[in-house]
Amino acid sequence: MPVPWFLLSLALGRSPVVLSLERLVGPQDATHCSPGLSCRLWDSDILCLPGDIVPAPGPVLAPTHLQTELVLRCQKETDCDLCLRVAVHLAVHGHWEEPEDEEKFGGAADSGVEEPRNASLQAQVVLSFQAYPTARCVLLEVQVPAALVQFGQSVGSVVYDCFEAALGSEVRIWSYTQPRYEKELNHTQQLPDCRGLEVWNSIPSCWALPWLNVSADGDNVHLVLNVSEEQHFGLSLYWNQVQGPPKPRWHKNLTGPQIITLNHTDLVPCLCIQVWPLEPDSVRTNICPFREDPRAHQNLWQAARLQLLTLQSWLLDAPCSLPAEAALCWRAPGGDPCQPLVPPLSWENVTVDVLEFPLLKGHPNLCVQVNSSEKLQLQECLWADSLGPLKDDVLLLETRGPQDNRSLCALEPSGCTSLPSKASTRAARLGEYLLQDLQSGQCLQLWDDDLGALWACPMDKYIHKRWALVWLACLLFAAALSLILLLKKDHAKGWLRLLKQDVRSGAAARGRAALLLYSADDSGFERLVGALASALCQLPLRVAVDLWSRRELSAQGPVAWFHAQRRQTLQEGGVVVLLFSPGAVALCSEWLQDGVSGPGAHGPHDAFRASLSCVLPDFLQGRAPGSYVGACFDRLLHPDAVPALFRTVPVFTLPSQLPDFLGALQQPRAPRSGRLQERAEQVSRALQPALDSYFHPPGTPAPGRGVGPGAGPGAGDGT
Repeated sequence: MPVPWFLLSLALGRSPVVLSLERLVGPQDATHCSPGLSCRLWDSDILCLPGDIVPAPGPVLAPTHLQTELVLRCQKETDCDLCLRVAVHLAVHGHWEEPEDEEKFGGAADSGVEEPRNASLQAQVVLSFQAYPTARCVLLEVQVPAALVQFGQSVGSVVYDCFEAALGSEVRIWSYTQPRYEKELNHTQQLPDCRGLEVWNSIPSCWALPWLNVSADGDNVHLVLNVSEEQHFGLSLYWNQVQGPPKPRWHKNLTGPQIITLNHTDLVPCLCIQVWPLEPDSVRTNICPFREDPRAHQNLWQAARLQLLTLQSWLLDAPCSLPAEAALCWRAPGGDPCQPLVPPLSWENVTVDVLEFPLLKGHPNLCVQVNSSEKLQLQECLWADSLGPLKDDVLLLETRGPQDNRSLCALEPSGCTSLPSKASTRAARLGEYLLQDLQSGQCLQLWDDDLGALWACPMDKYIHKRWALVWLACLLFAAALSLILLLKKDHAKGWLRLLKQDVRSGAAARGRAALLLYSADDSGFERLVGALASALCQLPLRVAVDLWSRRELSAQGPVAWFHAQRRQTLQEGGVVVLLFSPGAVALCSEWLQDGVSGPGAHGPHDAFRASLSCVLPDFLQGRAPGSYVGACFDRLLHPDAVPALFRTVPVFTLPSQLPDFLGALQQPRAPRSGRLQERAEQVSRALQPALDSYFHPPGTPAPGRGVGPGAGPGAGDGT
């Protein structure tokens, strides 16, 4: 039996406030006013033309407050419509101007001036209504006797009965006088639907609404609609958006009792249900029952993605609006936590929208953190796919104060170390060199404003210097050891055997070289290739790809750059990976047919086209097996589409054949690692966001995630 989750009784749910409404009999509009006032309603509507504000000639009546009330206008007991009653509260504004003669001669005003001061006040009050698709304006004439005219005091109110509007609609009301002496009043009234009306059985449009029960059964959610077998109605599921129109997810026209089954993974806070009878001018009732459901909020963050749009802007893509805060952080190699750059940068409020950070340059170590309710929800290094893996750089934070005072510190896991410093940290020991690099322009400036700046300074050369000393010491030790062993020839062979094993194990630890070749079909495919290369760098592989060497590629030219990389890779016992795409297959077929590619058909960085001049001879002469591997992405290209010549080497589909693909990238004589499956899962997880972004751009629903009926036994046919 389904466990009751929450019952939505009386046409899709019990409203927090159930209204009991006054009934008005008859179709005619009417007006009445406070005691002592006289008022009347013009017989016909007027044009809604407020006009400009003009100076008041003296005391005038002006609207000060609007008050609304819902009533029912009934032709008979069971034939009523929802109507909006409006009360306009009035007050006397302005004052009489003193006559010039009284100021000049100091005498009293004449009788011609006294008479208006003792006269009654009249006003024409306009009420303007807008409720899609209806708009109308009515005119109320009000007269206040002289006895009630007191400057700045309220004189009462005039009530208009009434403006008919559709159930669930939004009514906007304006009130002003003709002529207009002051800014108009405005008020917005949200009308209830049938759920909030105690007298719903008096409104014919509410009679046919189905009754809905939502219940949970394990991981599934059931929408149970209790209607008669002859009742026809429409049911729609959609994502309600704070900005922009709703995003439809599923729609069906149904008949009779139904049970619609939703998987718990389809629930998000903005998932709403709309139901209506299939009749002319029927009322559509909406409800969003999952706004406070913890599972829905968990699913929302799991579906959220961060996507880099330009150097400075990125997008938080999610089904619903996500009130959250985002900031940049710096992630150093070695698994240390990403350190927020707050301050000097600040947290930015973000929903589902494009956000910009004032960056001058991108860096693979820069990441974006998204927090909600003081909890880290998302963290992605958006620039790593295009700029390569994490670098061993030090981030310098420059703080600027008054009178051109500035201070520098180096961001480390233990905190920000001031430079220069006598601390025992790595940045403190190299502080003098880092400051020299900063002054000589060798550091990359990432951000700059009046308060400070961020600089990324490379540490590779200092690490290389340290290792050079270590290697020099090792060479001296090896020379001395060789001399000793040569004096003992019996032990020389054993020493050489041990040395050979050490060299092999060192090469294995250093990782096999892999040259990744692809055709730059479009920017989305380039980002996908960058994600694959970054994921492979986390393994014992040294990956080379033209995407990370654009400067060298432009300086040397595609042909020279590829020949140098291919020669170095093969000399080191590495492997060349041909990543096939529709564009790559077309280029290969063109070369196989004509032996040359069309001029001007490629960009300046297309190393794949340049590489075909020496890749093809390796395949034609049988040198490719063992040195080349092919790959393509699932859903983008079938392996059979790869030309037969290139299928003489293994061609793997990714990510479905990742374990075999990673096995082919290992050293030829290296034993099969028991961690191969674990590494394949690691690469697959790193690659999945890029695959989702490429095959399902933002704003398009992904196949298999549609909120549709995992329908129960009563699901009907859609139209």
